[in-house]
Amino acid sequence: MSSSYRDLKVWQRSIDLAENIYRLTSAFPASEMYGLTSQMRRAAVSIASNIAEGWGRHSRKDYSRYVEIAGGSNDELRTQLVIAERLGFGDARLLEDTNTLADEIGRMLGGLHKFLQTPRKRIERLTLPS
Repeated sequence: MSSSYRDLKVWQRSIDLAENIYRLTSAFPASEMYGLTSQMRRAAVSIASNIAEGWGRHSRKDYSRYVEIAGGSNDELRTQLVIAERLGFGDARLLEDTNTLADEIGRMLGGLHKFLQTPRKRIERLTLPS
């Protein structure tokens, strides 16, 4: 197991996603500063933040819940990316790359959540014959 949430590939990719979102939304119309821009940035930051916060809870059940919340934020962001694309906001190539990254993170979060939901097997203590 990793020694920190920073070692998790999904957290690292989520940081990349947040960076992409800030770059992408910097080209949005100024009229969207308190609308779509703000919502997308909050959702993107929430993904990595919830992974980290869940890790810090030191409980498998709590961690699973925070990973689930991160997944919800990722889904929210993916919806907002569709809206931005339909409105013609931002650089088309960066938008495509960001969509691909959000899809990847969604799969990773789903896998992590499934892993955390799987009960751990108890290791039976072996008794050696005397």
